[in-house]
Amino acid sequence: MTRLPRSPWHWTPGRMMRGALLALVLMAMGVSPAGAIETRAREAILIDMTTGTVLFEHNADVRMPTASMSKIMTMYMVFEALETGQLTLDDELTVSEYAWRTGGSKMFVEVNDTVRVEDLIRGVIVQSGNDASIVLAEGLGGTEEAFARLMTERAHELGMVNSHFANATGWPDPEHYSTARDLSILAQAIINDFPQYYHYYSETEFTYGIDIGTGQPITQQNRNPLLYREIGADGLKTGHTAEAGYGLTGSAVQDGRRLVLVVNGLGSTTERGEEAVRLLEWGFREFEALPMFDAGEVIETAEVWMGSPSTVPLVAGQDLAITVRRGQVDDMVVTARVVEPVPAPIAAGDRIATLVVSVPDMPIQEIPLVAGADIERQGFLGRVATGASHLVFGWLQ
Repeated sequence: MTRLPRSPWHWTPGRMMRGALLALVLMAMGVSPAGAIETRAREAILIDMTTGTVLFEHNADVRMPTASMSKIMTMYMVFEALETGQLTLDDELTVSEYAWRTGGSKMFVEVNDTVRVEDLIRGVIVQSGNDASIVLAEGLGGTEEAFARLMTERAHELGMVNSHFANATGWPDPEHYSTARDLSILAQAIINDFPQYYHYYSETEFTYGIDIGTGQPITQQNRNPLLYREIGADGLKTGHTAEAGYGLTGSAVQDGRRLVLVVNGLGSTTERGEEAVRLLEWGFREFEALPMFDAGEVIETAEVWMGSPSTVPLVAGQDLAITVRRGQVDDMVVTARVVEPVPAPIAAGDRIATLVVSVPDMPIQEIPLVAGADIERQGFLGRVATGASHLVFGWLQ
């Protein structure tokens, strides 16, 4: 990807509040404008994780039953316990009769057996085992109910404010729900927070237990249809109940760019797979992420009140990129919004401005800008001189 062309900053009028305006004109790419897309999913969201841009959403904040997609939250709790040392991959947990008797999809653990945590993780992620989920929940929370309360608390801390968990499996319950947006937040948290464990989501099969009828090992396939398509998919989890329909929280990477998708309420496994692939392919095809500024790069300067020196550089706190639609961008306007003068003292890293990015047919994005240097407050004589200068020259203006 090539860096966006830069044009000079132009200041708007005003003394106490003014913004810096950078007009960035993107040359036409010779591609016909992409049309709007619709979905057969009852709820859906598609996000460019590279920039955090929502590319498409449909009923994304409507509460919905999530079925086994809830197990992503179960795994977040397990991964966090591994990080804190509460669990290790080699720990063994005992299978309760309650876990053994649970219905739905199973890992086929046996009552009173002890099972390695790593096997249970694969039993949940690859095989969608309700029994494995409950064994882990009881191992961490004492009871599944107590664990579900911990799930809800942690989900809210992650920003999943429209989610509530009544169990560790996604078993139907009127008090067990989430939203497409919340599940996309959770998927991104799993990917960002636990890269060392994320590889389990790309495993296509897992063998555990013996079929008592045949005496053969039981091998189950991962139900995620994306893993079997050449789309760059590496996760995450499917779900299905009669009420929820067929759902999928998925992610794929192409050319270093990651998309996260949530769809739910579809009518069959075939429709779920086709719709997920179609939306991801559309997202990769119709949009691109363009780099704008490097972390620490000076974007503009702002005046400082009673400071030494009298200006402060405004810098990007991290590498900045923006997602734009291919062939639909005539121009992009970037505004550094800052209230001036900024009062001293200022510490490097303080957020003192906002970069506002406006692109046709895309949501307006606001990105924090921070001070690029420490600015000390002027001494007494300096403050007197600055105040006098302001009175004189401000009055003359």
